Amino acid sequence: METTIATRADLQLLKQELTALIQTSVAELRQESTLIRKDMELLSNTMMVRLGSMLMIGLGLLFAALKLS
Repeated sequence: METTIATRADLQLLKQELTALIQTSVAELRQESTLIRKDMELLSNTMMVRLGSMLMIGLGLLFAALKLS
């Protein structure tokens, strides 16, 4: 069996590669989190409109039922 020893230059190169990979991953993660926030805001607005619609329909049905009785 043959053993290979890493030199300082090898370790420095590995460190640079890992640093670049981490920076790229962090940038992608920030971009994704921004997109998720925008999607959540849009969903929040949509849910608010649906809830308001259901509330108005429910109240309309309640008043119609009270008027019939």
